[in-house]
Amino acid sequence: MYETKISIIIVNYNVKYFLEQCLLSVRAAIAGLDAEVFVVDNNSTDGSIDYLRPKFPEVLFIENKDNPGFAKANNQAIRQCKGEYVLLLNPDTVIGEESLRTLCFFMDENPNSGGIGVKMLDGHGVFLPESKRSFPSPWVSFCKIFGLSKLFPKSRIFSRYSLAYLDKEKQHKVDVLAGAFMLLRHEVLDKVGLLDEAFFMYGEDIDLSYRLVLGGYKNYYIPERILHYKGESTKHGDMKYVKAFYGAMLIFFKKYYPQSGWLMGFFIKMAILLRASLAALSRMLGVRTKPNNKHRRLLVICREEHFEAMKAVCAKRMPELEHINLWNLSEERVMDAICRRNQMKEFTDYAFCYPDARFEQMLLFMDKLVDKKVTYHIYSTESGQLISPGK
Repeated sequence: MYETKISIIIVNYNVKYFLEQCLLSVRAAIAGLDAEVFVVDNNSTDGSIDYLRPKFPEVLFIENKDNPGFAKANNQAIRQCKGEYVLLLNPDTVIGEESLRTLCFFMDENPNSGGIGVKMLDGHGVFLPESKRSFPSPWVSFCKIFGLSKLFPKSRIFSRYSLAYLDKEKQHKVDVLAGAFMLLRHEVLDKVGLLDEAFFMYGEDIDLSYRLVLGGYKNYYIPERILHYKGESTKHGDMKYVKAFYGAMLIFFKKYYPQSGWLMGFFIKMAILLRASLAALSRMLGVRTKPNNKHRRLLVICREEHFEAMKAVCAKRMPELEHINLWNLSEERVMDAICRRNQMKEFTDYAFCYPDARFEQMLLFMDKLVDKKVTYHIYSTESGQLISPGK
């Protein structure tokens, strides 16, 4: 029925360098797999298609003449793809070389699974709580919006939104799959339907996850690491995305909980509107958290022949650096650095070189040396680009 094992679908909007890095990781992950890759571009103005098409001739590019939104763009490719499994992947992500094989095997062995979500790390190696979530029922939404989930993070009553009481290192059955990485069974999509295009952006992942469960399937969280530069693919046009995010919550609430009670609905909707207004106001006023750039020390993890090129790029990107040191992969292994944690703690920044280090190794390093004050960068010898959180 399906001609390939897996179809990877990525929706892009003005993040060509993040997408380039993502496609490099996808290329490595599908080596030896029967796979196809789609990129749906939502009318980017940064020259994404012209830049990437010659670099990735194996990718099927779909060029939209406007921006129809995340859900509709994904659906365009889903209707064309031929994979037994369909992976919806954000362009601001990096996946490991063995990740897709591992997850496809899990789907093969668990025919009741509708979809899989994974362990997402941000650009500081910090676990992203949206990797595993519950459905935003009126009570769950109330606890989230009014801060009860933060006050009682280990409570099964108050902290169901991000399921903080579940061990992030173990496999779990969960409700919601994050749209940044959703591995789905194609035949299930044929039964329950595609993404709801009423959601321009945000909320469509919750809606689809809900329909998967209603269809009798199970959603799973698997602690397979990926990197997600959260927000890089959606930071353009801030006001529009603030409105889309909070508007999506209201759409979901009206769609699935119309009889939940007018009082609960009123409070949740007022809280959503208040938070949306505050977020919009902060953006209008230019409120930003200023990073602490004092005493920055960088460790470059690469082969010796690539050090000078990386050093020059890093120094240009981060002129405030006080020291730039080399971890020479011609002599040492990446994993040896993890074993020297005390020595590694003196650095504020780490820059990996691809392909000197494998993506799997980078992700393991980030996961083992987690620090909100540390920033991880990835440099590609092919493009000469240094990819950093927020850049």
